[in-house]
Amino acid sequence: MHIKLLSLKSVLFSLLVVSLTFTSACSNTSANTSANTSANTSGSSSGKKVIRIAIGTQDQTINTVTGGAVIREEKLLEKYLPKTGKYQNVEYKIEWSSSTSAPPITNKMLANQIDIGSMADFPATINLTTFQKKGNGVKTVLISSLAYSPNGAGNAVVVPTDTPYKKLADLKGKTISVPFGTSAHGMLLRALKNEGIDAQKEVTLVSQSPEVGGTSLRSRQIDAHADFVPYGELFPFRGFARKIYDGAQTETPTFHGVVVRSDFAKENPEIVVAYLRAMLEANQRFREQPEALSAKLEKWTGVEKEIFYMFLGPSGIQKLDPRIQPYQITALKNSVTTLKQIGKLDASVNPDDIVSWTDDSYLKQALKESNISEQDVAKSADNLIRGNDALTQESIQDPKLAAQIWVEGEDKVLSFASIKNMLTKLQQLKSEGKTAAVAFVHDRDKGWKLFAQNSFYVRNGDQVSAFLLEKDAQAFAGKAGAKVASFQELQQLYAKNTQSKDLAVAR
Repeated sequence: MHIKLLSLKSVLFSLLVVSLTFTSACSNTSANTSANTSANTSGSSSGKKVIRIAIGTQDQTINTVTGGAVIREEKLLEKYLPKTGKYQNVEYKIEWSSSTSAPPITNKMLANQIDIGSMADFPATINLTTFQKKGNGVKTVLISSLAYSPNGAGNAVVVPTDTPYKKLADLKGKTISVPFGTSAHGMLLRALKNEGIDAQKEVTLVSQSPEVGGTSLRSRQIDAHADFVPYGELFPFRGFARKIYDGAQTETPTFHGVVVRSDFAKENPEIVVAYLRAMLEANQRFREQPEALSAKLEKWTGVEKEIFYMFLGPSGIQKLDPRIQPYQITALKNSVTTLKQIGKLDASVNPDDIVSWTDDSYLKQALKESNISEQDVAKSADNLIRGNDALTQESIQDPKLAAQIWVEGEDKVLSFASIKNMLTKLQQLKSEGKTAAVAFVHDRDKGWKLFAQNSFYVRNGDQVSAFLLEKDAQAFAGKAGAKVASFQELQQLYAKNTQSKDLAVAR
């Protein structure tokens, strides 16, 4: 597949194409708006009024699943839809559609083909501002968050596994692909700026979807790929990519949330509340049954269960929290600033207007009807690894030093108070003929959840610390008078220790 390298002008042209696509969709918005009632309500052969509820989600984008796939497959919306009062003689027509990124959802919302949509902060900003200018009286409103990271974790830059690149600076003069108009696009532009790399002159940006980006990485047609949840973890898990930059390094909040057309919400506020109640139950199910629900989601979406667990399980990369907090407002404001810098928004758009584009009244009503307090929500969002060590039964005190193993064929993840205990257990499992599908550790400084096999380690006495970045591991090792090791090297060391102990017992 031939890849066309894009200059800055080409990048802006591509963004203009996206804008024109929005404009094209908007050209029919006036008719769609005036016909909104007929589009969302109609009659049935039984004489009942039919209300269409069209929901756009991104099944493979893990942060949206409690607002999409879980609700759809577990029939949670049907459970909460109103059936009394003005809804007593109503037949609901629920239409689900899934996209690999947010722009198609925005286009369909503009065409009045989707009423409720899930997307990240960057595309949500495009969605909200596009409706502000071209919605012909209809706006979109951010009504809740789905999952979020206060520091930007989830977005990432990956490279082919066997390439020499270890940091963004190594990509100067190289080609990086990213889905334009997404949160990953915003992250990449900020990351390049933070690293002192001129995005206009020192790298070549290519717009590619996650699927195309993955194929391009495998065939070496690009040097790096930047993407949103879950591809920065999924591609390394599948073995053909390695992460060299985590969005958390930008220390900029990111989130996925729910936007709704204002006309639909005004006409059917009870339905919007019902949808959010379904989302709240989906969140609760994930907290109570992370492994079981991750396994179901693998069947529903094709994304491996270990990836779902990594993002939304205990001490996961993302927090399940429906509240619209300062983190979300900051993320939207940052997106406005970045979009203005690349010419996608004009100077008249004021980041401070963001607050007026949000409305958490539907969420508050959903919490009330579900008998959930905001304090309960805050407490449950802080979902850290707790309990007892699977090897020693000691209490797990510091989640940042904890480690986990998901054994192949097992229903539950094993948790450990330390990486040392996890490594010891791995040797036991090996002697029993069992295989670990995946092992998780956490960055000692930041607490980020990491794949054990892709991390850097420092062994200082009995304590083993993990790091995402080699430079952080080297800095810690220098202070401790130790060396940086790979996961493979640690496993070999513990295998030798186990063999030595076995020989001592035999003697």
